[in-house]
Amino acid sequence: MTVRHRSIPLPYAPRLSVAPGEVHLWALCPPADGTEPQAVGELDAQERRRAAAFLRPGARLGYLHAHIALRRLLSAYTGIAPGLLRLHRAPCPDCGGPHGRPVLPGRSGSLHFSMSHSHGLVLYGVAGSPVGVDVQRVPTARTVELCLPRLHPSERRELQRTPRARRTRAFGELWARKEAYLKGLGTGLSHGVGDSYLGVHASAGGHRAPDGWLVADLHGCPDHVAALALAATAEHRATLRELPDVLSTPAPREAVAEIAAAEPVLSMVLPAGAPSRTW
Repeated sequence: MTVRHRSIPLPYAPRLSVAPGEVHLWALCPPADGTEPQAVGELDAQERRRAAAFLRPGARLGYLHAHIALRRLLSAYTGIAPGLLRLHRAPCPDCGGPHGRPVLPGRSGSLHFSMSHSHGLVLYGVAGSPVGVDVQRVPTARTVELCLPRLHPSERRELQRTPRARRTRAFGELWARKEAYLKGLGTGLSHGVGDSYLGVHASAGGHRAPDGWLVADLHGCPDHVAALALAATAEHRATLRELPDVLSTPAPREAVAEIAAAEPVLSMVLPAGAPSRTW
């Protein structure tokens, strides 16, 4: 059954929109004091079950913070109260299973989003076409050694030529680009990490993106690597904003107003027809 959002009353007008040629990025550093968020009731039953399944309290709180903030962020774009948003999964393009891209039923053609969180940092992407974001802590040398055989042969050769002092971060950046792209596709890692090449493009000094996609590294945090992938062939501008402390604001309407007032802190152009550059 198709759920139509027009049957749900809008508590306020949408405060944010993504114009053609834009992609919005949002960064969140959840509180690290172990405080239980007040707005757990805005999550649906499935999200609460998943949160309860985490064995480590820190992982559970990280999940709650990331998903409550996601709902409040999407509320700013839709005008639908966070607790009324229905978040579903599109069919996987590989197998048809219900584990593809996250979608808002009834709005999948106009608003796309992605979320990634790792070790105290959450990254969100919002766009008018399929989008994927990934953030993760810089891997260890042991992780690089274990994962290297899974890469595309050209990527392996490039990393093996990378100076050892730079290799773990270079691998992390590559892996983040791959995860962002596969999230944008909606397949996740089941698609095959080594099937698509997202390594260094020697002739242009950037990174090669698969046909129909714009891919870029996102820098700014010494302990993390991050990337963006967008289903587009025309030039886009990506803007990054810091998500306000919406987790401590009990009223969703007030949280949405704070989100809408946030100003961009960084901006970059994703050029068409060329390898994507780093932020």
